[in-house]
Amino acid sequence: MKTLADILYKVPLKAVSGSTDVVVSGVQIDSRKASNRSVFVAVKGVAIDGHKFIDKAIELGAIAVVCEELPSQQKEGVTYVQTESTAEAAGILAHNFYGQPSQKLKLVGVTGTNGKTTIATLLYKLFICLGYQCGLVSTVENIINGKIIPSTHTTPDAISLNALLKQMVDEGCEYAFMEVSSHAVHQRRIAGLEFVGALFSNITHDHLDYHKTFDEYIKAKKAFFDGLSSSAFAITNIDDKRGLVMLQNTAAKKLSYSLRSMADFKGKILENGLSGLVMTINDQEVHFRLIGEFNAYNLLAVYGAAVSLGQDKQEVLQCLSNTTGAEGRFDYTVSPKEKVIAIVDYAHTPDALINVLATIKKLRQGNEQVITVVGCGGDRDKTKRPVMGEVACEHSDKVIFTSDNPRSEDPMEILNDMETGLPVSAKRKYIAIADRKQAIKTAISMAQPEDIVLVAGKGHEKYQEINGVKHHFDDKEVVQEMFELLNK
Repeated sequence: MKTLADILYKVPLKAVSGSTDVVVSGVQIDSRKASNRSVFVAVKGVAIDGHKFIDKAIELGAIAVVCEELPSQQKEGVTYVQTESTAEAAGILAHNFYGQPSQKLKLVGVTGTNGKTTIATLLYKLFICLGYQCGLVSTVENIINGKIIPSTHTTPDAISLNALLKQMVDEGCEYAFMEVSSHAVHQRRIAGLEFVGALFSNITHDHLDYHKTFDEYIKAKKAFFDGLSSSAFAITNIDDKRGLVMLQNTAAKKLSYSLRSMADFKGKILENGLSGLVMTINDQEVHFRLIGEFNAYNLLAVYGAAVSLGQDKQEVLQCLSNTTGAEGRFDYTVSPKEKVIAIVDYAHTPDALINVLATIKKLRQGNEQVITVVGCGGDRDKTKRPVMGEVACEHSDKVIFTSDNPRSEDPMEILNDMETGLPVSAKRKYIAIADRKQAIKTAISMAQPEDIVLVAGKGHEKYQEINGVKHHFDDKEVVQEMFELLNK
């Protein structure tokens, strides 16, 4: 049984009205989930201000309210706690309520625009292979010792996250690997957590609908490293021009990885084909099942983290050599009869799309066509739409613009945004088909034997979000369906 005083440990307080010596049953940031003896934290979100729902939470049984502004009318028997940032307080309160789970396992965070999911997933698979019990918090799924828990956000809210970490502790996990999104850092979802290590993959144009400027986006990523303790490690990609920026103010041990420069973890690609990568890592030659330069970087980051966590270098490389990546990341299948290669990838930023298309270019043996199916999400950063269109047309032989998750927007308006500013030469390469299923089928029917079809943007997602409703949709299923037709 925990009291309010227990869970307020380390929360910066401005004022307290009422007793803190009361037993609490839980912490909530959603007033609808408030219950008898719970603590309601009134967080000011992007769209909703929790302060408006304080009375509702009390009606449902909340015994204490944590807020930035004290209500003018206070209810008897309810404790009111005022703090500077309720978003920060929510993380600390949740961490304390759930018994400070991040201190009871080794928690490693991965941040960056591209590669987070693959790096976190590879770390999880590697440490399972090394014989440890561990957990994963990722965009694709959350896993505790092989048990899958569906994922709704890249990084869950502070309450859900600490509950998940406590579950990992309860089930004997020694390690946990998690993606840390810029939104999560900015919204203080990771407040109160203690990380033993952090990794940075890269940073490119993304989420400017939320962060407004690229500088703000960089600052959000960097804040994660700034918060590390001196006992932690921080590993960065120094081939990214902002890689070293991440380490500027961190107290953690600074380490680096690179394919192009001297680094603590240095790699060199010797072979790159559909059979995988052959590369050296710190002069040790290894064959990996993963494909592409971007995966060479991911493997270096994972190797660096494992070595920093005290694992045997040879065992790490041995396990990694047989490990597969995350679902929907350069996920490829070949049609049995026509030998058309279809690649499903989550690439939804210009840089990720360039990386995937550059990898495909290196895999081409002769005159195979590259046909790309690509869209952009609705209600998200509009500035990247014309860039995505241009990148797809520049690096492909044929392109089909289609819907991604249109959300509340008209799909044709999104496609029009993608077409904006395309050079005349590019306009001859593409067609627009708003129906995603039809677009994928058209791309495969256009393909000649051994051509490569890239279906970009959704990767692991099993739905398409249209006007607030998530409809079942799986790019890989549509590809497989089309391949079966080709095979008849």
